[in-house]
Amino acid sequence: MAELNIFVESVPLVATIKHAVRSIGLAATMLLSACNGRDGPTKAEHATQAVPQVAAFTAASETIDAGQETELRWDVRHADSVTIAPQVGEVTGKASVRVRPETTTAYVLTARGAAGRSASSALTINVNRRAAPGARYPILFVTQVPVMSDHEARLSAFANHLTGIDKVPRGGDLMLRYPDGMLRNLTREAGFGCAGEQGAQAIAVREPSVHWSGDKAVFSMLVGAATDKGEPVRAFWQMYEVSGLARGERARITRVAGQPLDANNLSPLYAADGRILFTSDRPRAGLPHLYPQLDEYEATPTTTGIWSLDRTSGALRILNHSPSGAFSPIIDSYGRIVFTRWDHLQQDQLAQRDRDAQGNGVALPFGSFNYAGEAAGAPALATREEVFPESRSGSSGPYGRVNAYAMNFFNAWQMNQDGSGEETLNHVGQHELAFGFLMPSFAGDPALSNRTVDAWHANRLALRRESGLFQLREDPLQGGRYFGTYARDQETFASGQLVVLSGSPDLNGEQMTLQAVTAGDAGDAFAGGRFRNPLPLSDGTLVASHSTLTHFPEPGKPLPDLRLVRLEFDRASGLYRAGPRLTAGIKKSLSWWTPSGKVSWSGELWELEAVEVRPRTPGERAQAALEPPERAVLLEEQVSEDELRAWLQRHDLALIVTRDQTSRDRADLQQPFNLRVPGGKQTRSVRDPGARTYDIAHFQLLVGEQVRAYPGRAGRRVLAQPLRGQANPAPAGAAQGSVTIAPDGSTAAFVPARRALTWQTLDPRGTPVVRERNWITFQAGEMRVCASCHGVNARNQAGLPGPQNKPQALRALLAWWKTLPK
Repeated sequence: MAELNIFVESVPLVATIKHAVRSIGLAATMLLSACNGRDGPTKAEHATQAVPQVAAFTAASETIDAGQETELRWDVRHADSVTIAPQVGEVTGKASVRVRPETTTAYVLTARGAAGRSASSALTINVNRRAAPGARYPILFVTQVPVMSDHEARLSAFANHLTGIDKVPRGGDLMLRYPDGMLRNLTREAGFGCAGEQGAQAIAVREPSVHWSGDKAVFSMLVGAATDKGEPVRAFWQMYEVSGLARGERARITRVAGQPLDANNLSPLYAADGRILFTSDRPRAGLPHLYPQLDEYEATPTTTGIWSLDRTSGALRILNHSPSGAFSPIIDSYGRIVFTRWDHLQQDQLAQRDRDAQGNGVALPFGSFNYAGEAAGAPALATREEVFPESRSGSSGPYGRVNAYAMNFFNAWQMNQDGSGEETLNHVGQHELAFGFLMPSFAGDPALSNRTVDAWHANRLALRRESGLFQLREDPLQGGRYFGTYARDQETFASGQLVVLSGSPDLNGEQMTLQAVTAGDAGDAFAGGRFRNPLPLSDGTLVASHSTLTHFPEPGKPLPDLRLVRLEFDRASGLYRAGPRLTAGIKKSLSWWTPSGKVSWSGELWELEAVEVRPRTPGERAQAALEPPERAVLLEEQVSEDELRAWLQRHDLALIVTRDQTSRDRADLQQPFNLRVPGGKQTRSVRDPGARTYDIAHFQLLVGEQVRAYPGRAGRRVLAQPLRGQANPAPAGAAQGSVTIAPDGSTAAFVPARRALTWQTLDPRGTPVVRERNWITFQAGEMRVCASCHGVNARNQAGLPGPQNKPQALRALLAWWKTLPK
């Protein structure tokens, strides 16, 4: 008897498995796999060989301009028929076909053989869509009673989903503006909202998104406010759908069925297949005692990630677990979900203050502590220990002084509509977007640099570290251009300078650029006022929300006159400036109850979050298939990719493979770059080959678990914890959650799906050498390959492209996997 222990939702699921146990060590497994001294294939191998196999499915170019062709190519074995969908059809007997997709398209090749057996592979062809300026369309936007604070409130960069009356005063509406300037108040038409005193029927609205057909939209609305002093109100942002947008129609608004009723559901949008995608603060596994998830900064409530709701089946699932929140997702012309994520993977600064207080013999300000796990009955522990990443105050170890580490950046991210393929947009990071000073990890290694190499990236507009990119919107006339707001993370109402980011799929991080759209200022004083919510239009113009305020708002005061404007191009500066306003101003006189009494307000409402009401053709993407080196390993090991994927899905697992952990992107000089597997592969930098070489022996996986708590504060913070269970062969004597780095530098591991994961390489003593700087989520059945540690944009530290070796670690993992029941 043997047990496969897989931890799902932090609760061990023990499957007792009857099978013949093979005592195969890693080295022996690899030796047997490489052995070819056999008399011939076994009967089982003959049967496997009769199964159709897709050895390769590639394209001459995976990214083309609209109107261009590309050639699909394939290598299929043991198949009686071969088809490609959509549109292509039967291709049996052929090895290639030319296609000219009008929009980004996921092609699926299916090979069928005897006894109904089949194999399939998918490939996405990205289409760069460009168009001439065209018609003007109506604009959907929301109004909002001005908020007097940017602290965890409606327009804040983070924690903007809270529902207290001081965080989001009621009284706004969903508005529709036609090209001739005519306005409709859609919420009032449909019977929502009220004038004057804001009570049980009061509403606030946010973030509309238009359906692909252009005839309806989905948005979030908050209903209800106190009707007397001190009355408790429990209300949540919920998703609603509006139709009747054409002239002469009457607006109809209905609540979206099947959404979580006890959570804030925000930023909704339509997936290409009809699902609704949205952000939510629902606990990742739905466990109420973990509500709310607290962010990695000041332990403030945050959203947990992007969710998917299937309106037909009612299926609800999280796509990416974001420990500090995900914001403002869109679906671009390539079918990618593009969104802002708060990258804040650092140790808990509240716990650090507690440690400092404890060391000084004074009362602990926060009383932070850990639970033993996420389960409801998990005991509280007398510890606030953290194991990842480096300490915020620095530490010492076998490599000398380890510098203090902190992270705070709002970056552009992407993933497919099924949640697979999550990464920063085209693998862009701080080296390219926030270049300049970066703290090296080991203070005693003079080869580690505190500067980025500016010659290695095309971008010349550096973002501050405590800021980032917000409210991204793709240019409808040129796919892959994303207008956004460059703003500080606090006291700005997420307003600032408008910029445009180049990010089509054919660009890597080094090739991407940021360009100013409006004037910027290093001191955050904008002579032309502050902008947010840019919207590029189909007629070639640009609108945005604009305030004439130049500096930071004074404490206790809102952004004045935040109104929709059409921007005008200034030939003298080469930048845009605020032009005419789109409305004459929308005014209201309102009152509402707070815990301390009644408040009255009268004035102009903010005008926010405009979207264009136009039909669009959705792009569709395929979950990435295995790449040729890994596909070759599966073929040689007689493992069906489809069967392995199905097994992963049944066990709620993903497969992650790195071909060479000693290979690192050339830009990252802040962590060790001369790396060696003891007795195996080593890679040295061409810039500094004589610098210290670090041995790496194991790859440790860590999972984000909500185990950090604070007395008197609801919810828990995520901490990185070593992966538990035995979903992988456990190296003897290695740190918990580790897998062996094979002699060729490769690693392969099964990891839990829909969980925030991170990792680090360890030396033979278990000391961390290179640490991941972000959280990543994988989907059940996903097979993800990263060629290098810190994937290579163009060249690695040795001046070489990304490795293409057939990973030995994958071969060993598959040999172990074959011993498990299927």
